[in-house]
Amino acid sequence: MTNTARRAFLAATALLAGRAEADLADLVAKSKPSVLPVGTFAVLNSPRFTFRGSGFVVGDGTMVVTNAHVMPEAGVVPALQLAVLTSRDGGAPREARMATLVRQDRVHDLVLLKLEGAPLPALSLADDASVREGMDVALMGYPIGGVLGYSTVTHRGILASITSVALPALTAQQLGDRTLARLRDGPFPVYQLDATAYPGNSGGPLLDARDGRVLGVINMVLVRNTRESALSNPTGITYAIPAQFVRELLKGP
Repeated sequence: MTNTARRAFLAATALLAGRAEADLADLVAKSKPSVLPVGTFAVLNSPRFTFRGSGFVVGDGTMVVTNAHVMPEAGVVPALQLAVLTSRDGGAPREARMATLVRQDRVHDLVLLKLEGAPLPALSLADDASVREGMDVALMGYPIGGVLGYSTVTHRGILASITSVALPALTAQQLGDRTLARLRDGPFPVYQLDATAYPGNSGGPLLDARDGRVLGVINMVLVRNTRESALSNPTGITYAIPAQFVRELLKGP
């Protein structure tokens, strides 16, 4: 390759990289109002809002998807009110809005919440056929909760592998007929990501870095030792539940 050709190649590569960075920045700005902290709210607590995980708005703008394991344990006394934090301008979340549990799929560790109040900007779900190993992805959420204030964090990586897994139910009491039937069907596909997520990212969206459509829901991070070590010694391996199961959750039983 001549020096002229090499310079032209490097210039074209830099131009494409610059466009990709600009596209991702636009995608993040557009998606941030739809990615919310999920937790519980109690008037007598301090703080009133207790963070439990991330979630994102779908459907008609009043529905939020997150992980089932983000929900408080059943039988908590007094019962805790589910809530999300929202903002009017897409900045740091400030306003608590109450939510109710509409539907849950513990086999795939997903729940659907209904928000009170006006609709919020919703994310669109990607077509299953568009998912390919090696594609660029971005994951958004609140990896350290409200320790430094609720600021949406974006990580970028690739979809490293489409593999399979069978998630156990949290307790034996949750093994209903529908759950047992699905477990008999065997493992289901999950996405392994070459991107680092942390505790608090659970329930956040996995986005196609090209168009911002939701490919899946961040579900778990491979941790070598303790949960706390995920912050100081992350493995860089994260898993997500495919959006096809979110689509089924929205349709209902």
